[in-house]
Amino acid sequence: MVKDTSSTSLVIANEESIKPQKDHQKCDQDQSTSDASYSSHLTISGYIKEIEVTFDNQDPYNPHCWSNKKKVVNLGAAIFSAFSVTFSSALISQSSEGIQEEFAIGEVVATLATTSLFLLGYAMGPMVWGPVSELYGRKPVMFVSALGHTLFTFASATAKDIQTLQITRFFAGLTGGAPLVVVPAIMTDICSASTRGTAIGIYSIVLFGGPTLSPIISGFTVKNESLGWRWPLYFSGILAALSFVLIFFLEETNPSIVLVLKAAKLRLKTKNWGFFAQHEREVQNLSTGALVEKYITRPVKMLTSEIVLILITIYNSFIYGVLYLTLSAEPFAYGMKYGWTQGVREIPFIAVSLGSILGGIICILFENDYVRLMERNNGKPIPEARLKPMMFGGILFSGGLFWFFWSANYPAHVHWLVPTFALGVTGCGVVTVFLPCLNYIIDCYALYAASALAANTFCRSAFGSVFPLFAGIMLRNIHLNWTGTVLGGFAALLVPVPFLFYRFGDGLRRRSKMSYHPDPKPTEQRSGSLLSTIAAIFGYDANK
Repeated sequence: MVKDTSSTSLVIANEESIKPQKDHQKCDQDQSTSDASYSSHLTISGYIKEIEVTFDNQDPYNPHCWSNKKKVVNLGAAIFSAFSVTFSSALISQSSEGIQEEFAIGEVVATLATTSLFLLGYAMGPMVWGPVSELYGRKPVMFVSALGHTLFTFASATAKDIQTLQITRFFAGLTGGAPLVVVPAIMTDICSASTRGTAIGIYSIVLFGGPTLSPIISGFTVKNESLGWRWPLYFSGILAALSFVLIFFLEETNPSIVLVLKAAKLRLKTKNWGFFAQHEREVQNLSTGALVEKYITRPVKMLTSEIVLILITIYNSFIYGVLYLTLSAEPFAYGMKYGWTQGVREIPFIAVSLGSILGGIICILFENDYVRLMERNNGKPIPEARLKPMMFGGILFSGGLFWFFWSANYPAHVHWLVPTFALGVTGCGVVTVFLPCLNYIIDCYALYAASALAANTFCRSAFGSVFPLFAGIMLRNIHLNWTGTVLGGFAALLVPVPFLFYRFGDGLRRRSKMSYHPDPKPTEQRSGSLLSTIAAIFGYDANK
């Protein structure tokens, strides 16, 4: 009970609601990744006592304090939504021939309709969805995204001309792109730093499982003349509709918005209109222009000013673009070179999926090492420690590209299992690069994770939309082997990136105004020569 000093009113409240930050940290030590401010203060304004609402100790409103069952339900709904979108991204990649025949168009125009325009929308959407989820919450954004993706996917399936197909595919990607940036943000809201890596590992497996499994279904469906190229889109629409239904089970996880909802409930329950959350005051006090500048344009500013984000995004985007180019090259390799028919020629995509799963498991196993390092660092995140799987993942990815493209170019001398195994190695490399990148960005930009992820998603999806456009040209003009040499060569040039970040990342973060850099410095120091740095990565002391 809190009694107003003016003696004109009696305010009944849960005293735990106005406890300071330190009590909230008993629930979860990982509040560095939360967007909410949990300081509290009391002021007298007329006859109304203004009370800033914060999280209590073990507060059921606090997503970090939810039961494991509740966390799993929410994460499951969010991850399935991401799967439905990534599954749709490559689902009609094998429908190009049927679309060319029906609409009398060329290969490049068909590629625009099947993959590139979807991924272009996929790139642009998160630039808005991420900041809007920080402003209005995760659930409304996921709800609108799932609804739009469902409607435009069914519209694509019923398109009567190529223009309609291209427009609806673009808007299906634009509206459906929210999970790419909001789902990792939800994981940040719910999971601690010690468990988030595992959650994002599962998310990454799903993220790459969608576009690698969907061509198999698409290939066999398109081959069936009674179904044709439209039925993969109908199937995608059904998945999108199911994800839309599951969003109803998703609860709001953005801490700032949760506090707004808690304040509103307390106002109704106690009839005291003095309860408020910091976020709602902030929104009320900012003009529309200021809100747009702070939230909507933030990803663009970060992408042009944050050197850590820029460099890690370039690497991440190249990996993503090459993945979609490989999705275009695989049917060429097994169809043109090995003579396999449609449907059968897509089966080796299973190797990419299995490799992705293996990569995710490897990253999850590294989480135990990360947790030990964080405990030695007084529970504070060490972003550079996330990069260890990425160091050998880049080598796997580059080597897998050389292996696949060169071995598939000589079907008369090389058994089909050899390039198929190479696809598995490539898939493992993709995830062991992508997942540490994602965790590193979240750890580096804790308070602005959604905006940083939006900027990253924009770039990598833009690469994914462009790379398939020149896949056919490269494969016909310089053939599989030299295509692999070009791609593998670029990938090899990027292999040192995680080593350099491991050595210099802490210093770069300390020069940034937006990245996370705790004080005192992390206990895991990264000084000395490059050789000693590499030795330290794997637990050896090069100075002994």
